[in-house]
Amino acid sequence: MTKPSTEYHKIWVEQCAATEDIRERFGLESALDYLIGEKLFSFVAASEQDPLFAQELPDFVAEIRRLFTPAEIRAYLGHLERTKFLAPPEPDLDRNEQDEEDEEEPWPAHPVVGAQELLRYSRVRQLLQD
Repeated sequence: MTKPSTEYHKIWVEQCAATEDIRERFGLESALDYLIGEKLFSFVAASEQDPLFAQELPDFVAEIRRLFTPAEIRAYLGHLERTKFLAPPEPDLDRNEQDEEDEEEPWPAHPVVGAQELLRYSRVRQLLQD
């Protein structure tokens, strides 16, 4: 059975309220990680499958914009881009040069999941910066 939209609405309202406490107790980066890096990404993923989440997305984004300045959001998205979404793979320090010459570049274990996450990041960035 599908829950009414008001219950979905409460989810992001409570998360935004918690963000204010997180910011006071743990700082700006923790608040951004929680609300954007965790909750908004999850909400966007849910909105791809559930129209009731999709209906709430504009209001959720508007509240995020109220909680954080455009500069804070831009800096955080840039940080995510550099450290997570477009970061070069970490070098395997246990491999020697001969192993590298013999092996082809490995295919990502889950390329579709990686592509979905990159597209979701692009959507989050667009939502927050429009």
